[in-house]
Amino acid sequence: MDWSIITDWLLQHGIRILIILIIGIILWFVFKKLIPPLVQRTVATTKETESEAGIEKRTKTLTSVLMGVARILLATIIIFMILSELDIPIVPALTGLGIAGVAFGFGAQYMVRDLIAGTFILMENQYRVGDVARVADVSGLVEEVNLRKTVLRDLDGIVHHVPNGEIRVTSNFTRHWARAHMNISVAYKEDLDKVMSILKQIWEETAQDPNWGQFMISKTPSFLRVNDFGDSGISIKLAGETIPIKQWDVMAELRRRIKRTFDEQGIEIPWPHTKVYFGNSQNDNMK
Repeated sequence: MDWSIITDWLLQHGIRILIILIIGIILWFVFKKLIPPLVQRTVATTKETESEAGIEKRTKTLTSVLMGVARILLATIIIFMILSELDIPIVPALTGLGIAGVAFGFGAQYMVRDLIAGTFILMENQYRVGDVARVADVSGLVEEVNLRKTVLRDLDGIVHHVPNGEIRVTSNFTRHWARAHMNISVAYKEDLDKVMSILKQIWEETAQDPNWGQFMISKTPSFLRVNDFGDSGISIKLAGETIPIKQWDVMAELRRRIKRTFDEQGIEIPWPHTKVYFGNSQNDNMK
């Protein structure tokens, strides 16, 4: 076996391929170093309309998407450069890809739709990684957003992959601020002024609690009013603003405090009652 042929090829082409790979690795580390701060500075210009947490979420989302695009572009360029170094014609390969693209164009139309929809989602900042959102009738924590799909995890821990092209309506539950709101029902016999005063006091005490006040924007209720006359009780609306994603925790704590205070004050929380009689009562039979 003539090792000189292999040695000559390695000296002529192998070193160049190695240099291409080294340059590609260096460029990748450069992208990892430059893209995150560049995105952060760009997103920071929206500080007037976005909270610090929102800026952090948007930065994380855009950085992830741009790094993915950079990785694909860099890998494509490196592959074509290596093919060229191996004397494999690139033009016929590109022509073949073009023909294949036309052949599979109809099949790929859904992917193109996903990519276009994903671009608009990112441009319009509809939701970010870390938001709680409803996307295509699926609600959950946004774990990933890219140009093709959105990944959410619901309360049961189930992961949903939603193609961006299938999204018609998005609902973001944690954008800028959130609202804790509850309808508390009390019996008709209760003094509504007293009940509403107690509810206001409970909210304010919770907002002054160092463990909960940090999550509550409204230090006094934004809404406190009689909401409805129900079948078994009167409904009172209690609501106020919280920081994003903490509204459910605040409502859970308020419910706990309200139940405890109502028990202490003897305020009745009504529930439907049903009495069933079968035939005559025992007293009727004794007559």
